Amino acid sequence: MSAAPPEALLFDVFGTVVDWRGSITAALARYVDGPAPAGGWGSLADRWRREGYLAPIAAMASGSEPRRPIGEVLRAHLVRLLDECRLQVGDDALDDLVAAWDHLAPWPDALDGLARLRRVAVLGTISNGSFGGLVRMARFAGLPWDCVISAELFASYKPDPAVYLGAAALLGLPPGQVALVAAHPNDLAAARACGLRTAFVSRPLEWGPGGPAERDADADWVADDFGRLADLLGA
Repeated sequence: MSAAPPEALLFDVFGTVVDWRGSITAALARYVDGPAPAGGWGSLADRWRREGYLAPIAAMASGSEPRRPIGEVLRAHLVRLLDECRLQVGDDALDDLVAAWDHLAPWPDALDGLARLRRVAVLGTISNGSFGGLVRMARFAGLPWDCVISAELFASYKPDPAVYLGAAALLGLPPGQVALVAAHPNDLAAARACGLRTAFVSRPLEWGPGGPAERDADADWVADDFGRLADLLGA
């Protein structure tokens, strides 16, 4: 296990820092007319994330689809999902639902843990979210970033190496002085391949009760929450 903290800790945001599922489930229940579809609002939130965010980002990062703004991608897929489930929303509610991705609640340990971690390293994001959306989320949730770094700045999406290496370059740091903090082993593996250090933080409720229990044994630091990560880094 690496003892000394890096100069910068850059965080994956969706699922690692904020509870996207709980927030989006509540937004769907609030803005969509009619009863919940089969499986409930949480199931619809899961599909929107998988089919309208993760899948298109993977396709765009690989070059198999042209790059588009993530807000546009989210909106287009939500329209398809609502039509498939025979659910109705007005134009204003549709706008509010897409905007809900910029107003996600942090995990209970996030704010205190980030405040401690900021004592020992520069804190920032390294996310596929849009630059503007990440700024709005930081203001909404009170996230104490020193900087906001979006894959949008590199005209790409993770896991493109240009995102990880570009983030380190923006900070004027060698990759080995930057650590990615994430709950997703595939994200961490891509960062490691670029020479970044890695910290795995477990988020077993990201996909709701019974969700996948992911671990990353190759990470420099492994913690169950940000408070424990702060302990490990001497914060």
